[in-house]
Amino acid sequence: MKNKTSSFDEKIKELTEIEIELERHIPTTLWVSDLHGAGKKFEAILKGRFGLVWRTAFEALPKTFSKEKLEYLDHIIREEKYLSTVSYTMERQDVISSLVSIIKHKVQNIKDFDKVRTEIDEDLILILENLILSFPVPNIIYENNLIADKLISSLTRVLKKVILGHLIILGDIFDRGDEPDKIIEILAKPEIKSMVKFVWGNHDILWMGAAAGNKSLIAEALRISVRYDNLAFLKRLGIDLSKLKKLARKLYPGKITGNFKAKISISKKMEKTLALIQFKLEEQTILEYPQLQMESRLNLKKLARLLKSKKIKGLTDTNFPTLNFKNPLKLTTEEQEIIDDLAEQFTTSPKIKELMKYLFEEGKMYHINNHILNVHALVPSTKDEKLETFLGFKGKKLFDYLNKTVKEIGACYLKGKEQEYFNLALMFYLWCGPKSPFFGKHAMKTFERYFYKDPKTHKEKLLFWGENILKKNFMDLLLKEFKAKRIVYGHTPVNILKGQKIASPDGRAINIDGGFSDAYLARGHSLIHTPYSLYAIILPSQKEIIEAAEKREPAILMFEEISTFEDPIKIKDTYQGKKLLKRKKELLKEIGSD
Repeated sequence: MKNKTSSFDEKIKELTEIEIELERHIPTTLWVSDLHGAGKKFEAILKGRFGLVWRTAFEALPKTFSKEKLEYLDHIIREEKYLSTVSYTMERQDVISSLVSIIKHKVQNIKDFDKVRTEIDEDLILILENLILSFPVPNIIYENNLIADKLISSLTRVLKKVILGHLIILGDIFDRGDEPDKIIEILAKPEIKSMVKFVWGNHDILWMGAAAGNKSLIAEALRISVRYDNLAFLKRLGIDLSKLKKLARKLYPGKITGNFKAKISISKKMEKTLALIQFKLEEQTILEYPQLQMESRLNLKKLARLLKSKKIKGLTDTNFPTLNFKNPLKLTTEEQEIIDDLAEQFTTSPKIKELMKYLFEEGKMYHINNHILNVHALVPSTKDEKLETFLGFKGKKLFDYLNKTVKEIGACYLKGKEQEYFNLALMFYLWCGPKSPFFGKHAMKTFERYFYKDPKTHKEKLLFWGENILKKNFMDLLLKEFKAKRIVYGHTPVNILKGQKIASPDGRAINIDGGFSDAYLARGHSLIHTPYSLYAIILPSQKEIIEAAEKREPAILMFEEISTFEDPIKIKDTYQGKKLLKRKKELLKEIGSD
């Protein structure tokens, strides 16, 4: 009898917890994509939760609050301390009252309040709890500046804890900027990691495939790094470039010809050396795996014919000391030694393994949150608005197959097991193949941009994604396939200064790539989903931030409203809510039978 009563009580407890959870407002979700190595910028903007802090203060506080007050509070929350040395200030008591109001706006129930307690200094727990619960507090907390300042710092930490429920990163941590390691270190911190959902991008796949042992991707990852002169980053990874530098100087003792981008002379020479190694290895893969259908990317034999016949008018470069006209795809002995050395370093680097462990274990092909499908770039589709088939799969089944395969590649890499050759070739295809969910163009034209003068040969033709997401029938098909209501993606920057919109006219397709890196638009976007609205924040560029600082004005945040909700969205309205409702029915049935 005792056991039965205990079981009954446990069911009642679980049922009560489910009821409370179902009525909770959904946690606020923040999206960002395509960070491309901009570590310091990511860290700085994350302090303000990519504009979420300002917007939350705007929603929570009386509409009589001036813009100056909102900017000042935002500044305090970012810095986690009271500021008295800025042009605009508020009294400490007013700051405390405002911070408490914002926290109350976000704290819905005891479960949220448990989050708060973990951030409270032990000697301030009673005071902070009384403030948040609207109980009386002693006047000394307002009258003593030391106590008030300490209280303000605690409140800002509490606010940052409760303000954000989920952080979704839509890939492309690597390349362009020199601090992808810093970004992953931030994402891996315990206080951040628990809220992050990470979706792989094509530049992440490049590095993951390289770490797993694909030599063409190793050459490419290193080529892109030296192209952007990220030599300090490679040194942090423990990559010794001395042998590569020696060969690059030997091959190209004079000035480099061709459209090579690196600014440092030795970087430019290494860039060209690695480019030829990369192209040879890529074409070997293409010939070995005809099922990838990438024969149009076989360029080296054509280049060799042009050079041999002296038809060089259309070339930017004619100096190819490692190109064998009879066998253009064959590495020289020195090239083979270099790539073997770099591959050994790359695949055994403890630092690279640490970074890749995060990507392989935490990342995935897609994520569905609050009926929103999240991908990095696209879901492959055809000209006639159908889902594209690749390797016998399409739509969700394709994503599930690729997710399983990439996870298997990661497991082999992390355990030091031998990889299947086709799996490594597949990582190359996912990086730059036309049917890849990460790419979306008919071809990657790196070769043409380096060596052909005609700009028409450089054009990477977009496939059908951008057109199809504007068509109702395709979006109906796509969202039904994944059982979602919207799709959020990145990959291709949206330039709002040219009148481009982040969301499609019906609000079902949302591109949040704002060109975060200095190599793109140096701006960045974030998408915010609260229980009350869905909107995008257009972050200021670095230039705009500097100009605002010179004028002693705050940098301006721009907003794109996408949807507002008449009633706040609750957990019961989500996929998670459906599972809880199912469990609730089971419990009610069990209790009835008891």
